[in-house]
Amino acid sequence: MGADNVGVRLDHGAVDMHYRIRVQGHLDHSWQHRFEGLRIEHQDDGTTQLSGSLPDQAALQGVLLQIIRLGLTLLSLETSEAPGWDERAESP
Repeated sequence: MGADNVGVRLDHGAVDMHYRIRVQGHLDHSWQHRFEGLRIEHQDDGTTQLSGSLPDQAALQGVLLQIIRLGLTLLSLETSEAPGWDERAESP
């Protein structure tokens, strides 16, 4: 395969990925729009879990960039292709 394949799409089907991202501190729920619509859930241990689906890697990068710009500490990131995975999983 040569340089002619540079523009080839690597995603073999549009599957939304489901994410759980945990950051230090409790974020205000009014910030939800900053995180591509991921749900903001305060955890008992003083952290915030952002959870939900994102359409592609660019959306994930946008969320991670917001975390960096806001000076938040990223504690964990989990992903799954399973629909509803983020709702069924237990919070830490």
